[in-house]
Amino acid sequence: MSTRIATALLALFFLAASLFAADLTGTWQAEVQTDAGNGSPTLKLQQNGEKITGTYSGALGEAKVTGTVKGTEVTIEFDAQVHVVYQGKIADDGKSMSGAVDLGGQATGTFKAVKQ
Repeated sequence: MSTRIATALLALFFLAASLFAADLTGTWQAEVQTDAGNGSPTLKLQQNGEKITGTYSGALGEAKVTGTVKGTEVTIEFDAQVHVVYQGKIADDGKSMSGAVDLGGQATGTFKAVKQ
């Protein structure tokens, strides 16, 4: 009997966690600061499970993005003039994220993005 209760509680926990997981689908306005300069790109993202696809539009032009979401950790990558990687954390409310950005090893910095 206690095994059934434990199993039911565990299933309920995972169901609740999946209901409250952030969905990054939508338009994000970012502020990027690097040692090579600053910018305000727009990311249009589509999330399917842990997979992210979408577009980047900003100082580096336009590019298709790919990435992953695992819990509150997010990675977004694209190739423009260089291979760009954003790695960060999603806020508890799912409406913002922030972290580090690497511009192909040529420059590094930080980003903050807000869901529109």
